[in-house]
Amino acid sequence: MKQLILLFAAFIFVAGFTFPTKNTFKTVSEKSKGYQVGDVAADFNLKNIDDKMVSLESIKDVKGYIVVFTCNSCPVSIAYEDRIIDLHKKYASMGYPVVAINPNDPDLKPDDSFEEMKVRASEKEFPFMYLFDEGQKVYPQYGATRTPHVFLLDKNRRVKYIGAIDDSRDDSTIKNKYVEVAITQMEKGEDPNPPFTKAMGCSIKDKKAKRKRSKGKRPVLRSPQQSPKKGNG
Repeated sequence: MKQLILLFAAFIFVAGFTFPTKNTFKTVSEKSKGYQVGDVAADFNLKNIDDKMVSLESIKDVKGYIVVFTCNSCPVSIAYEDRIIDLHKKYASMGYPVVAINPNDPDLKPDDSFEEMKVRASEKEFPFMYLFDEGQKVYPQYGATRTPHVFLLDKNRRVKYIGAIDDSRDDSTIKNKYVEVAITQMEKGEDPNPPFTKAMGCSIKDKKAKRKRSKGKRPVLRSPQQSPKKGNG
C-alpha cells in the first residue's frame, strides 16, 4: 500500500510539471537578447554611404522606419536586395523608409567594408540609406542575429515587428509578405500579426562574439586509449 501511495504521488508530480516544447526553446533563445516587440528603440548616429551621419530623428515626415540589418557578402542578403529596394520604393512615400544597416566587421568580411558598401550601393542603385555600424554598437542593442533581419518601428521608435521580410528566399514561392502585412495593419491602427518571425540569413560577423563562442567551447579530452600512437620512424 505504501508503495502504491508513493507511485501515485510521483505520477502527480510528473504530470503537473510542464516541459517546454522544442519550439518554445527556439522562441525563447531567439527573443532573449535585444529589443522585444513593444520596446522603444534608442536612436543612433551612423555614417551613410554619402559620408553624412544619419539618425532616425533626422529622417523627417515619417510614420515609421523599416530598419534592415543587411550586408554585401551574405548570399541571402544579396537574394533579398531587390525586395528591400521594392519595400523602400513602395513604402517610403507612405512614410515608412528603409534604413539599411551593415553590422558586419570588415576585418572578418572585407567585402563588407565601408568602401565596398559604396560600390554595392552604386551598382544596385540603392534608393535608401545604407549605414555602417562602425564599432558594432547598434546591432547588439537591437538583438539582430542575421542578415537580413528586420525591425519595423513606428514613428516613436516603438518596435512593432521583428523578423524576416517574407517566408521564402526564392521570390517565386513567397506565401507570406510579413513586413508588407505588418505595415498594412499599422496603417489600420492595428498591431502586426504575427509580431515576430524567425529571421533567415547569414550570421553577423563579429570578432567579439566569435571570441565568446571560442571561450565557451570545452576542450576535448582524450583518454589514454584514444591518444594517437607514435610511429616507429
